[in-house]
Amino acid sequence: MSVEFFVASAIGVLMAAGIYLVLRGRTFPVVLGLAMLSYAINAFLFAMGRLAVNSPPIYSADAPGYTDPLPQALVLTAIVISFGMTAFVVVLALRSYLEIGTDHVDGEPERDEAAARRGDDGA
Repeated sequence: MSVEFFVASAIGVLMAAGIYLVLRGRTFPVVLGLAMLSYAINAFLFAMGRLAVNSPPIYSADAPGYTDPLPQALVLTAIVISFGMTAFVVVLALRSYLEIGTDHVDGEPERDEAAARRGDDGA
């Protein structure tokens, strides 16, 4: 099998795991899901620049297949930006947890029906 198949499979797995984690109800899995989505997009952009194995980095007029350097530069920039955004979201989630007292995305978790019938407040 080719390298492109493995890269495409890795992108699919990262994207599926990222979407699953983003849809969770707690803050930390959402942060991990956003990071995985970022990694999947970076791998996709990197793969779009053509995966060339054992090819020289020096371009000549007769080189038919070379790796495009622009997606590599974009991915490097995206990695730095996503690291900064992940750090910001982690601090924001920690501050939200300290203020509200729960790490649920919607704030207060809903009580189940049995607890509501008993009159329990969940604490």
